[in-house]
Amino acid sequence: MKLPRRQFLHLAVGAAALPALSRIARAQAYPTRPVRIVVPFTAGSLSDILARPIGQWLSERLGQPFIIENRPGAGGNIGTEAVVKAAPDGHTLLVIASSNAINATLYEKLSFNFIHDIAPVATIIRQPMVMLVNPSIPTKTVREFVAYAKTNPRKISMASAGNGTAPHVAGELFNMMAGVDMVHVPYRGGAPALTDLIGGQVQVMFATPIVSIEHIRAGKLRPLAVTSATRFGVLPDIPSVGEFLPGYEASVWVGLGAPKNTPTEIVDQLNKEINAGLADPKIKSGLADLGGGAFSSSPADFAKLIAEDTEKWAKVVKFSGAKSE
Repeated sequence: MKLPRRQFLHLAVGAAALPALSRIARAQAYPTRPVRIVVPFTAGSLSDILARPIGQWLSERLGQPFIIENRPGAGGNIGTEAVVKAAPDGHTLLVIASSNAINATLYEKLSFNFIHDIAPVATIIRQPMVMLVNPSIPTKTVREFVAYAKTNPRKISMASAGNGTAPHVAGELFNMMAGVDMVHVPYRGGAPALTDLIGGQVQVMFATPIVSIEHIRAGKLRPLAVTSATRFGVLPDIPSVGEFLPGYEASVWVGLGAPKNTPTEIVDQLNKEINAGLADPKIKSGLADLGGGAFSSSPADFAKLIAEDTEKWAKVVKFSGAKSE
């Protein structure tokens, strides 16, 4: 049976529109049930603290509960693996962080490939670390510290929150670019490391502003520089490491991801809602209190950041010989 040309064209156009209509309908229907946001770290961690207001915001905007589920262990890999294996329907999300980019090289036998198995959704925050020394160290600038470290090789102890953590690799990047040899002393968490830095048992540490700023203001620790490419608004009088070591940059970022093959329209919807939340005065104020401003981006820009950091930290991990604990 032959169809009249006009009727045939009408049917063809209608058929071509069906996939687009299906995608729109699916996005409009999302979410159809409660959504899990897996935090691969303990309650009270930076990832956990950031996930809760974003989850509340998404609950209010999208009409379904966004439930925080802590799945800590293996440097965040246990929770990440759980989300990698979840259905790619937008109802299981993952809080991802710069540690994921480090773990890609730090752990030799992961059951997943982070870049390929997790779809970036949206960034939440990006902040530098602060290069801190005990006041007994006779240096007040990065230049003075480098000279001091070169005349005292392997006599300066560098504390961190553990092997392969952001403070550790930031310090190893400094070793690599400055040509110095600080001895790494890993702790089980940032709090005991800072305690020993204040007490003088170790001499230097790279730490986030949220855990260090009160000690800086109290004069218990001396900040030499921030690790961002430019100066940091919370500590405007502190220079960047890059002013002394051109090209140096190390930052901590946190965002949201989803299993690969999650529909693009759902990823885009979540990105739009999260970016709207980051522009909300209450959420912006809360992030500022954590020592970092809201950091919004597109899924494509977030993917680029993850790829760049994964490549950078791979070089540092290999240079330092760092191993997972």
